Amino acid sequence: MAEKDIVIIGGGPGGYVAAIRAAQLGGKVTLIEKDELGGLCLNRGCMPTKTLLRGVELLESLEAGKDFGIQVGEVSVDFSKLMACKDRVVKTLVSGVSSLMKSNGIEVIKGKAKMISPLRIEVLDEKQQRITYHARKIIIATGSVSADLPIAGTKLPGVIDSDGALQLTQIPESMVIIGGGPIGLEFGTIFAALDTKVTILEMLPQILPSEDAEVASSLDKSLRRFKIQTLTGSQVKEITEGAQGKRKVVAITSQGEKAFEAQYVLMAVGRKPNVEGLGLQEAGIHLSKKGIEVNEKMETNIPGIYAIGDVTGQWLLAHFAMAQGEVAAQNVMGHEVRMETRVVPRCVYTLPEVAAVGMTEKQAKEAGYELKIGRFPFAANGKATIIGERNGFVKIVAETKYDEILGLHIFGPQATDLIGEAVLAMRLEATAPDMAQAIHPHPTLTEALMEAALDVEGMAVHIPPRRKS
Repeated sequence: MAEKDIVIIGGGPGGYVAAIRAAQLGGKVTLIEKDELGGLCLNRGCMPTKTLLRGVELLESLEAGKDFGIQVGEVSVDFSKLMACKDRVVKTLVSGVSSLMKSNGIEVIKGKAKMISPLRIEVLDEKQQRITYHARKIIIATGSVSADLPIAGTKLPGVIDSDGALQLTQIPESMVIIGGGPIGLEFGTIFAALDTKVTILEMLPQILPSEDAEVASSLDKSLRRFKIQTLTGSQVKEITEGAQGKRKVVAITSQGEKAFEAQYVLMAVGRKPNVEGLGLQEAGIHLSKKGIEVNEKMETNIPGIYAIGDVTGQWLLAHFAMAQGEVAAQNVMGHEVRMETRVVPRCVYTLPEVAAVGMTEKQAKEAGYELKIGRFPFAANGKATIIGERNGFVKIVAETKYDEILGLHIFGPQATDLIGEAVLAMRLEATAPDMAQAIHPHPTLTEALMEAALDVEGMAVHIPPRRKS
């Protein structure tokens, strides 16, 4: 049995970041990955979908060019080239991770790992050989897989998940998307911009159920420019064969039972921890309904075994997995580090984008805070007007006693980049006045954050004063 120092199971964002950080701190690291390095994010999630979104964003920019006096001929989309671009991006990024493994002296083993006892791992490699390793420390980073709905018809041809959507060879004529969360909305944006007739069915009362109601409502209205039909409060009953080779989705809506036919049905109902066949029971590792249970150090109930990323069932976000990976790696190497979960950004790459950090207004009220709300529309921002993207707003949720920022929400252009300022501010416990008094460059979109912070006290400069009650 081969002896190993630190073994990491899974080479996604959490796993490979943990490997690099442990190696930087002097650890001898072995990373086991059954598929490609980079995991879901690089290969079948964040990166390929954002590449496709960049393509449709360019398409939108060409359409908007006429407002700036730029005339172009007939615009068309070569879908095969768009998908090939996506594949090139993935290949480049995966190659980059592989290079990082080599440069940091990390051993990479291709194979499927299973724990056979605490700190003992059996690996079925590419040659179908079984090799057992004993590790001093283990970090589990096996990610997540698509969740299933307990409804009939999900295995029919034409019913796909996000992986299937990324493998399409032609632009669908129509698509029903089950799930109005980030995955469903991003794919809905992509295909609707390519002229697919898109219908999104969401079981809960609003799309983006975990986000601020104002943001979700504004995004819902904005999606109509792509002719996307969204139906909330819709529970899917079954999927059956439809006419002319289409699929029929039967759902219970607020208007009663309705049927929706489309060429494809995309299942976007979320993800679940990837623990099947991992040997958690053999290792004695506690598993809750959400995922592998860990403490603030990312350690499981078994000393020396850690878990990070989607498999823990916390925030299913690549950047959160990376942060967990760094915490776990430092603790593995003898440092005392705890995970900070108070300030975690959330991003949705629709057009326009959505980004948020901290509490929604509803959550803050339910927590018992007395609130002050600041808002600023991008329609009043100079840079947004210049670039022709005036749709959206910034909203700050602050408490009244200390002006602490409890949550910041952005719906609008480059929201996923702008949210970084709010993350840093909340991480450092900055107040709304702190953000308001910081000099922001002009003209930039960041000024909208400053103005929203000023509006917490009703002092925004570039919008009319509030009416006095």
